[in-house]
Amino acid sequence: MLEEASVKRGIGVQYGPETPNKISDAGSRGLPRMIVSHAHKFIFLKTKKTAGTSIELALTELCGPEDVITPLTEIDEAKRAGGRCAQNWRLHGWWGSKRPLFKRRWFKFTAADYGFYNHMPAAEARELIDDTVWRSYFKFAFDRNPWDRQVSFYHHRYRNEKAPPSFASFMHEDARARIDNYDIYSIDGDVAVDFVGRYESLADDLKLALSHVGLSLEAELPRAKTTFRRNTTPYRDYYDDDTRAIVARWYSREIELLDYEF
Repeated sequence: MLEEASVKRGIGVQYGPETPNKISDAGSRGLPRMIVSHAHKFIFLKTKKTAGTSIELALTELCGPEDVITPLTEIDEAKRAGGRCAQNWRLHGWWGSKRPLFKRRWFKFTAADYGFYNHMPAAEARELIDDTVWRSYFKFAFDRNPWDRQVSFYHHRYRNEKAPPSFASFMHEDARARIDNYDIYSIDGDVAVDFVGRYESLADDLKLALSHVGLSLEAELPRAKTTFRRNTTPYRDYYDDDTRAIVARWYSREIELLDYEF
């Protein structure tokens, strides 16, 4: 288990024994579905409903020709026009995939069947790279207050529905209602990254993460996927005692990790 380090300025949580001056040159192999900069030796694990696409668009501007940039949606990919687009993400053909046949797409393309894919967990990522690379690169991810995040996911889930189910029905009846962010940045239950930033302090935490590798962003984060939640109802108003307790149970690990409250 990685040793917990300090919390800086109350934003984000740092883990692991590595410090920036210990990051070494470990070669140029690619990493799965996330921004992986071999030029600057960092790994960004993309979680769900945490402005991950906006972060990814911004980090693309820092990437070099050997870095891994995975495909976005057609709409978001267009926002990278003029800069670096998806590169170095394909590892093999469809038949070379390690995914079970029942999980593969037979009649529709998905990057998951060819190599690096969306929201790939740290455990799967680590299996595909040299251990020295994994240990030496600065790894970071972001998470969000789970009660707020769940409401955001509800709106995203039913973004194309004219008459979506109630939030309570979504929580109780939708088999895909649960988000697995903690599993993306952990391995065997232990946090596997050096820094977990908070969505609520996104700009400051991203600045802090990039400072570990001597980088900074020249412009504000681009906006992506901001149209799904059209109303401004506070997230707390969606909940009753039962659904509030469900979120507390489902996401107890990240609530404890980042000290979130309802």
